[in-house]
Amino acid sequence: MGVFDPLWGLVTYDLGIDLGTANTMVYMRNHGIVVSEPSVVAIDKRSKTVLAVGKDARQMIGRTPANIIAVRPLKDGVISDFDTTQAMIHHFIHRAHSYFGKAFKIPRPRVIIGVPSSVTEVERQAVIDATKTAGAREVFIVEEAMAAAIGAGLRIEDASGSMIIDIGGGTTDIAVFSLGDIVVDGTIRVAGDEMDLEIISYIRSKYNMLIGERTAEDVKITMGSAMPLKKEKKIGVQGRDLLTGLPKTVEISSIEIREAMMGTISIITEAIKDTIEDTPPELLKDILTTGVSLTGGGALIRGLDEYLTSELNMPVKVVEDPMSTVARGTSLMLDHIELLERVQKSWEELV
Repeated sequence: MGVFDPLWGLVTYDLGIDLGTANTMVYMRNHGIVVSEPSVVAIDKRSKTVLAVGKDARQMIGRTPANIIAVRPLKDGVISDFDTTQAMIHHFIHRAHSYFGKAFKIPRPRVIIGVPSSVTEVERQAVIDATKTAGAREVFIVEEAMAAAIGAGLRIEDASGSMIIDIGGGTTDIAVFSLGDIVVDGTIRVAGDEMDLEIISYIRSKYNMLIGERTAEDVKITMGSAMPLKKEKKIGVQGRDLLTGLPKTVEISSIEIREAMMGTISIITEAIKDTIEDTPPELLKDILTTGVSLTGGGALIRGLDEYLTSELNMPVKVVEDPMSTVARGTSLMLDHIELLERVQKSWEELV
C-alpha cells in the first residue's frame, strides 16, 4: 500500500462486493450494505447502450421489445459478457458512492470481490479488469467461501476445524477451514438457478405450460422447501399453454415445488458429502461439535438446514442474514489488509 493511503481513506469509501450470478451486494466500509440488487442489465441492441441495471432491469425480463434485451452477464459465478459486466459494476460502484448524495467527484475506491474457488486464471483476470475499468483503483480477489466464513463470524484462524456451505445463484461453494486457510474445498456450478430451471421443466412436463425464469424464481422463494411443511400451500401460477398458445393458470402445491427442486438439492448434498469424505478426521470431529454453517440465498429455502442435518449426520445451521455473508466478509477483510494480501498471495501461488 502507498504512503498516501490514509489520505485516500478520508475521501473515498472502499467497497466489498459479492458479485453474484443472481444478485450483487455492495458493502461499504463502516457503512454496511449500500447496494443489493439483481445482477441484471437491460441493453438496447441497436445502440449498445445500457438502459437499466439491477431491479429496474429485472422488471424487464421477458417483457422487452425486440430491440431491448435484459441479460444476466454472469453465468455460474463467472463473467460471460465482459462489457455488460463492466457496465453493471460501474453502475453499482456509482450507486454506492451516491449513497450519501455527494455532488462532487469521489476518488476511485479499493474493491475486494469474492469469486468461486473454481474460477480459472482467465476468469479471475476478467473480474479484475472489469472492476478496474468500472472505476476501482485497486482490486483484490478472494474465494467466496473464505469471504463467507469471515462474514459469518467463523473462527477460521483457530486450529480447530470449521465448515461452510454457500449456496448462491450460479454456484455452491463448500469449504473446511483451519489455521486461517482452506483445508478442503469444492465448488459445483449447480445452485439456485438450477432449481428455477427444474421448476420450469416440472410445470412444462406436468401441466403442458411454459413459465418464465422470473416466475419460477418467485415460485421458489414463495413456495420452495426441502422438507414437508407444517401446512402445505397452494399458489396460482400463470403461463402460456403449449397446446393453444393462450394464457393459462394452474394451481400448484408446495409439495409439487419441493418435488421439482429435489433433484438439484440432491446434487448439492452429494457434493457436500464428497467434501466431507476428503476432510481429515480430526477436523471432522471439530465440525461435529461446532456444526456446519449454511449461507447464501439457498440457505433461505425452508427446511434445507433440517434436510442437510439429516443427510450429513451433523448439525447444519443457517447463519444470520445469510444473503449478505460474502459481502460482509469482503468488507471486514478491508479492515485487515495484511490478511487480505496474504490471501491474495496464496491465491496467486495456486493459480
